[in-house]
Amino acid sequence: MAERARTPWWVRPGLEVHEGRLTIAGRDAEAVAREHGTPLYVHDAERVAEQARALEGALRAVGLSPRVRLALKAQRDPDLLAAVRRLVPFLGIDACSPGEVAWALEHGWAPEEISMTGTNLSDRDLDRILPTGVRVNVDLLSQLERVGRRAPGAHVGLRVNPRIGASKAGGGESFYAGRRPTKFGVFAEQLPDALAIARRHRLVIDTVHLHVGDGYLTEGLNDLGEALRRVAGIVRRLQEAGCPIVEVNTGGGLGVPEGPDEAPLDLDRWAAMLAEHLGPLGVAVGTEPGDFLVKEAAIHLAEVVTVERRDGVLFVGLDTGWNVMGEHFIYGAPLELVLCRDVVGPPVEPVTIAGNINEGNDLFAEDLPFPAVQEGDVVAAINVGSYNASMTSAHCLRGPARSVTFADRGGDL
Repeated sequence: MAERARTPWWVRPGLEVHEGRLTIAGRDAEAVAREHGTPLYVHDAERVAEQARALEGALRAVGLSPRVRLALKAQRDPDLLAAVRRLVPFLGIDACSPGEVAWALEHGWAPEEISMTGTNLSDRDLDRILPTGVRVNVDLLSQLERVGRRAPGAHVGLRVNPRIGASKAGGGESFYAGRRPTKFGVFAEQLPDALAIARRHRLVIDTVHLHVGDGYLTEGLNDLGEALRRVAGIVRRLQEAGCPIVEVNTGGGLGVPEGPDEAPLDLDRWAAMLAEHLGPLGVAVGTEPGDFLVKEAAIHLAEVVTVERRDGVLFVGLDTGWNVMGEHFIYGAPLELVLCRDVVGPPVEPVTIAGNINEGNDLFAEDLPFPAVQEGDVVAAINVGSYNASMTSAHCLRGPARSVTFADRGGDL
């Protein structure tokens, strides 16, 4: 088999290879696993700070007033949140449920720093959310009516759906918006109804929210641009109707590379596109990504507990499972797996890497070229800081993974 590339595509400051061994935040990954136990998430808080500063800087460079928030559904580890709160105090929170609002408040964010955009909210949900004073963005006419009944005279945001999405796959489609209707957002032709509901309940619509992105990189910016053009028209209609719009929240969906053939999102072009369409509106511009901020901020470490050949297939069993690392299974996200003590070693043979959940599809990789591996080794899943630990389940009553956060890259290397 051909030897692996000497410099893996994912290497960057804070995630490196030293003498063939994986390091994160300046620490030897295998040594961290031995110290803290597995399965383990290792967080590099500085990576979150770098990404947040990059977003804010790009928006300020084009003359916009930025509001950068972290999508809490992507990452809610308390220690990581505390470190990020210290490193980037301007970073707000995007919440999508009463529990996330409570979590953000509990971990140090003030109500005015939290934007709440949920879907299919019940009266019970609203009774928990509205008294907190966080900004609520409503995404359906029926939900706007529900808020009006429970909080007449309140200031609210309106999530709109421009019928086009931005994704890595292109084609103007995403989970959130596209040619087919989704459960998210008020359509442009529904604005008269939305305004009538707002007037009836004396609601003040002062924010327009859109979420059309799904892991898009530079190639998806044309679709994003068309979405922004359509939303700018919606904002103007609301302004003309007397709505004092103070912010257009562009949602999340900004992607990061997930393989060797992908380049990082061109942030300068992204920001220029937002400035072109939203700058003339005289509003603050929000962004609230999950993947972009935290995906690259963590690796997952697991111990090899089984190495066994079965009908010619070499199975490598880990002490982790899809209950604590589910993004690959739920979203189909690529998963990069490496042997911590021999990251760039030559592959010996293909392996199937399996988890410890008692289900046949708990397989992290099949036919994966891999170096010689033995029981007791530590395997790392690279760039799994988003939508993994936050979606932990109790299936098979396997507990959550442990976690450790480093707020510096000092280490001892």
